[in-house]
Amino acid sequence: MTADQNQSYHYHVMRRALDLIDAADAPLSLEDLASQMDMSPAHFQRLFSQWVGVSPKRYQQYLQLGQAKKMLSEHMTTLQVSHSLGLSGSGRLHDLFIRWEAMSPGEFARKGDGLEVFWGWFDSPFDLALVMGTEKGICGLAFAAETGTEAAMEDMVSRWPNATFTEDPMRLKPLVDAAFEQKGETALHMIGAPFQIKVWEALLQIPSGNVSTYSEIAQAVGKPRAVRAVGTAVGRNPVSWLIPCHRALRKSGALGGYHWGLPVKRALLAWESARAEA
Repeated sequence: MTADQNQSYHYHVMRRALDLIDAADAPLSLEDLASQMDMSPAHFQRLFSQWVGVSPKRYQQYLQLGQAKKMLSEHMTTLQVSHSLGLSGSGRLHDLFIRWEAMSPGEFARKGDGLEVFWGWFDSPFDLALVMGTEKGICGLAFAAETGTEAAMEDMVSRWPNATFTEDPMRLKPLVDAAFEQKGETALHMIGAPFQIKVWEALLQIPSGNVSTYSEIAQAVGKPRAVRAVGTAVGRNPVSWLIPCHRALRKSGALGGYHWGLPVKRALLAWESARAEA
């Protein structure tokens, strides 16, 4: 088995394991998980920890009912404080530095006319991911676990209908490697309406392992009464995970919605929470 084949095999093993964990009504034992993967407990634990960053037991602790409420009470960030410290315009997720540039309102209004968007499919810690980018950086990232690949592609293309789309995963690979391996710096090209850009900026201020509420985000962008509009802008974020819309919760601690499916949102929050406290 080649290195690429081995990587692909391990990815699909982890994908099946995460699906089993997410679907279970109660935590699964290491032995049960390993047995269903046709592996020894020691080998499965080592492989899972390598891919996810924490043990299966610790990962499942962060998927349990009430974890979102716990995060909200103990790990909520204050976006106004972040802004006052001069963090606006640059965000840090886990050990990854992100630099970003927003498209001008005029460019956005042209719906991608004259813009070349490169795209490719990539394995990620959260299932198969569709990544799109321009010469300035990643402009789209979608997860296909719940929607399927065809729907994910249609969704992303519809956001910039006048753009030219070119399949070129190798052009995107350095940015994608930096993002998924959490090493180095990756660039984002944020394509949206001015209000959406403001909301996405606020999301970039929420540190990994922390969460915020839609109402606090509305305060941060200077529109305290526009909670519903903020929720819509959060849902229209085209760069999942890197612009962390999954960190936006309702005041009650409920997860709210997620464009790529609530199981994916739960997995994202669990993965980040576990790594933040590892």
